[in-house]
Amino acid sequence: QVQLRESGGGLVQAGGSLRLSCAASGRTYSASAMGWFRQAPGKEREFVATINWIGTRTRYADSVKGRFTISRDNAKNTVYLQMNSLKPEDTAVYFCAAGRTTQAMDGPGGVEYWGKGTLVTVSS
Repeated sequence: QVQLRESGGGLVQAGGSLRLSCAASGRTYSASAMGWFRQAPGKEREFVATINWIGTRTRYADSVKGRFTISRDNAKNTVYLQMNSLKPEDTAVYFCAAGRTTQAMDGPGGVEYWGKGTLVTVSS
């Protein structure tokens, strides 16, 4: 099993920035790809970004490209999501996710482990 714990959510004004963190523990070797999904009220959970084990391959949703950056520190078993130029439509609960490959994690069905989520609210 892999346990994921998010932190860093909060309230920010439009145009501002936040950095989310996700600390992994347990059998982290079994879930080398990590990433972020989000779920807004009344909407389905959607893909945001993923990163492979060595950090050489990243994937982003079109809606966040150029504004969000995913990175990881394997020494700390932690993945980050730097979110800049935030918009009200970025408001959602952000979930840390882990799985075998970034390709498999293009959708929620390919995720093997989930965190409990952290709320990001962007005010206009």
